[in-house]
Amino acid sequence: MTLDVEQCSIEGSDMEQKNADELKARSRAAFDAQAETYDAGMQGDHARGLYRIVAGEVARACGGIDSPRVLDLGCGTGALAEIVLDEIPGCALVGVDLSANMAERAAERLGGRAEVVVGDAERLPFRDNSFDAAYCNDSFHHYPDPALAAFQVWRALRPGGTFVVGDVWQPAPARAVMNAWMPHSAEGDVRIYSEGEMREILGTWFGSVSWRRIGLTSCVAIARKD
Repeated sequence: MTLDVEQCSIEGSDMEQKNADELKARSRAAFDAQAETYDAGMQGDHARGLYRIVAGEVARACGGIDSPRVLDLGCGTGALAEIVLDEIPGCALVGVDLSANMAERAAERLGGRAEVVVGDAERLPFRDNSFDAAYCNDSFHHYPDPALAAFQVWRALRPGGTFVVGDVWQPAPARAVMNAWMPHSAEGDVRIYSEGEMREILGTWFGSVSWRRIGLTSCVAIARKD
């Protein structure tokens, strides 16, 4: 029997893409369904717990920059974007979300204060060096290819730009259990990352990465582009 290595590689790549597309479809459907209740419902509890922390880090990153351009990756209903806009006067903010219903809610909330687009974090529709700062709150664990998403943000940031990631964290035993369950998640969850994994993913592209735990179930990572 002759093994066609090239064909196996193509089939493997096709399978990975199929799995990624399925995860994104699950995520899109789940958040489309949650859009109307997310701001008050339990689904948004974890994200809301990080709003002020993430907004504060973004404001610090934009300190001294006139009219900074900021990217909100996975903007959801726009609740965090609203806080960021209040924290950074003159900020030009663009929100991106995979869920059309979430993006619609964000556009309604923010009105003319921000631009909101439906888009994929792994295929950002922006030119290189377009933003001074970017942030992603409670959505990084949904990306099938987090390294690709990190690259897309790195590409879209200007030199010296900052990427703030607020996300879920669990100690190793709980993380192992959660990650075993993730493939069955109806929301398209992919993986809860350890500190080391998060540093490695972001450090592939960014010159410096810091990480800290927030409470019992959260973390914030800050990555800076050289």
